[in-house]
Amino acid sequence: MERPELSITVQRAPDEVVIELAGEIDVLTVTELSTVVNELLGDDQPNRIVLDMAGVTFCDSQGLGTLVVLSRKAQHSQVVLALANVGDFLMRVLDITGLRSALMISSS
Repeated sequence: MERPELSITVQRAPDEVVIELAGEIDVLTVTELSTVVNELLGDDQPNRIVLDMAGVTFCDSQGLGTLVVLSRKAQHSQVVLALANVGDFLMRVLDITGLRSALMISSS
């Protein structure tokens, strides 16, 4: 069986970091995503971290849980964590699970 891939591209601007995600956010890939975000929440943290979800094809409950955990962690560090380019399917999942209000979703 092929291992689903999540490609993570980090683009740094002076006060924000955009993380472009493509592929599947699931039990196999959440650790990688957490590691990237946790590193950004280290010493030299940006004011804002944007997760660009445009290329995300799948997100399971583990993925959703991780997004919420990372969002809370960021908040705790006084960093804004926002999701951008959230597709219809993901928005529906967030609505169904009631997590839409727990995450900051940027419309731009």
